[in-house]
Amino acid sequence: MFKEGKTFAVFPLRVYYLTRPLSDAFLQAGFTVSARKFKKAVDRNRIKRQMREAYRLQKHPLELTLKNKQQCLSLFFLYTGPDLPDSSLTQEKMGLVLKKIIKIMDEITPPAA
Repeated sequence: MFKEGKTFAVFPLRVYYLTRPLSDAFLQAGFTVSARKFKKAVDRNRIKRQMREAYRLQKHPLELTLKNKQQCLSLFFLYTGPDLPDSSLTQEKMGLVLKKIIKIMDEITPPAA
């Protein structure tokens, strides 16, 4: 994914994505936080938990887009911010990221017949 995929950033998130032909798992996501910036595992786990929850609550339009276009998508979210985020910031940024991914999917793949 990191070699073949593409990337973009919406601070404090960096997103790597890779599209594939249709298979069983049409949407996969991974989340990570730098251990260099956040020494305590408690902090890293909190940020990942916030990202996963924000993704879970807002992923449905992306799922519908992928089903309509008959595409698979792998996503990897990397938190790059220097501070612990609050939940509202994480929700807002994840919404922006998912809207951008939907826009990218609309541009690169025509609707399925």
